[in-house]
Amino acid sequence: MGTPDFSVPSLETIAAEGYELIGVVTQPDRPRGRGKRLLPSPVKKWAIEKGIDIYQPVKARDEEFITQIKRLAPDLIVTAAYGQILPKNILDIPPLGCINVHASLLPKYRGASPIQQAIMDGESKTGITIMYMDEGMDTGDIILQMETLIHPDENAGDLHDRLAALGAKALSESLELFTVGKPEGIPQIQEDATYCQKIDKDMGRINWDMDIDRIRNNVRALTPWPGAYTYIGSMRLKVWEAGQVEYSDLKDITPGQIVYADEEHGLVISGSDGLIRLSKVQAPGKRAMDDVEFLRGNRLKVNTVLDGGDKV
Repeated sequence: MGTPDFSVPSLETIAAEGYELIGVVTQPDRPRGRGKRLLPSPVKKWAIEKGIDIYQPVKARDEEFITQIKRLAPDLIVTAAYGQILPKNILDIPPLGCINVHASLLPKYRGASPIQQAIMDGESKTGITIMYMDEGMDTGDIILQMETLIHPDENAGDLHDRLAALGAKALSESLELFTVGKPEGIPQIQEDATYCQKIDKDMGRINWDMDIDRIRNNVRALTPWPGAYTYIGSMRLKVWEAGQVEYSDLKDITPGQIVYADEEHGLVISGSDGLIRLSKVQAPGKRAMDDVEFLRGNRLKVNTVLDGGDKV
């Protein structure tokens, strides 16, 4: 049971290692792109190519769908970013239980956006947890965990791809445990739990009153989606990459103020406690480009304050 790109490596592992995959459950087709055409999820595309039976309930708790799962009589249900919470009457169907591939080191970062949240919070490491599912939100017993470092310049898209591959590896090792019986899980320390905030488009707007480390981490965490952005006058400027800059002789700088906008320094903006360079940006209708290239076609006045504000 899975939906986005993150799920596919785990799905491929199940099939490649010889387990009997009796069905794939994914979210209903959604309108995507400029034409808003109904398009299948990455998991559905994979299942179509492999000729695997596909189920797409609007709600996993629908009685008709639960009856279908009972007829399938799976030994084990594996979920990876499925997108719906499973009710108890599904969790109780497989004798070996339901397990989940979760992209954090639980109990830290329960919820739907652990990859983005770990980067946003400046974490130095993250990982994959394979866990038994229960009725809570990522509260079940842990079967296996694998760690990985978060690279200093890595964005959420890069980390997502690495964790998807690591998730498949962790799932492979976990499924091997099931071949000799149901492995015993380790209860989570509930007092250590933290939760992710839901990611939405409004979070991409840069708040220049934040410290520069937080600004930089937010840019990384929200790239490629929903994307970090700010406004220069009426122009909405998307920020793809940002790096810290140190100029200790500058004083009385207003957060969001353009400090440098030239070929020598690039596009340098002030945060609340220092300076940050918007090293890769994208103007409306243009491709993403280095800040120096952007400045060649867009003359910006030093001391202009970016409002990051309420424009549409």
